[in-house]
Amino acid sequence: MMNKDLQKTTWQNAMYLIFPVLSIGLLMLAWLLVSTNRPDLFPGPAATWERFQKLLTKPLGRIPLWVHILDSLRRVGIAVGLSCFLGIIFGVMMGWNRYFNATLGMIFEVIRPIPPLAWIPLITIWFGIGEFPKILIVFIGTFANVVVNTATGVRMVDAQQLDVGKTFGASQFNTLLHIVLPASLPAIFAGIRTALGAGWAVVLAAEMLGATSGVGFLITRGNEIGDTALILVSMFIIGIIGALLSSVTSWIERKACPWRTN
Repeated sequence: MMNKDLQKTTWQNAMYLIFPVLSIGLLMLAWLLVSTNRPDLFPGPAATWERFQKLLTKPLGRIPLWVHILDSLRRVGIAVGLSCFLGIIFGVMMGWNRYFNATLGMIFEVIRPIPPLAWIPLITIWFGIGEFPKILIVFIGTFANVVVNTATGVRMVDAQQLDVGKTFGASQFNTLLHIVLPASLPAIFAGIRTALGAGWAVVLAAEMLGATSGVGFLITRGNEIGDTALILVSMFIIGIIGALLSSVTSWIERKACPWRTN
């Protein structure tokens, strides 16, 4: 029986390694087939790699590629940092205080369905196309994710845990600090992880409007000059960085919430 279980586990582990490699192989094959038929519209892997090397040696706008990446990450970092700080406070108040939820919470629920990109024309009119508008757009696109997940986490705290706090005479503040917040951490980190993904997507759209640096600027420039290879290179960079951001957030979550580790 143990041998069968061991064989089953070994087979499952092998599948976890084979399937990703197979998926990437199928993707590369599809890429080659499409690029062979229309290389002008969809450059192949070789042409894309050559464009990446050219981007490293001859940067656009005399700005190195790593600076474009850092500029985008800086905008996302500032906006998501503010979203986490203000969003966690707002979400805790929404989930913990029914009066707060009935007033400011209702205003938030009315504004929340508005897509962040819908704010771009208004923010551009108000603040122009400088650095602050880009960060503000990313903040709008990430704030709701943190608030909603935090409020949900607070509301889902086990009532028995709250009763234990009352039994030991814990004040509202101590209950919130030592019981509610630790129990809500997984939901809060889920919101932060979602906010990072949303922020990385929104900043690209924001950088397509009057930016002189950033990964979104590279896509815009590629569209303007008809450089499809540059667009593909930028898309790959976006995907890789997005996956790295998600992995880093998951690692931090495992460290902060070790009881959630399988």
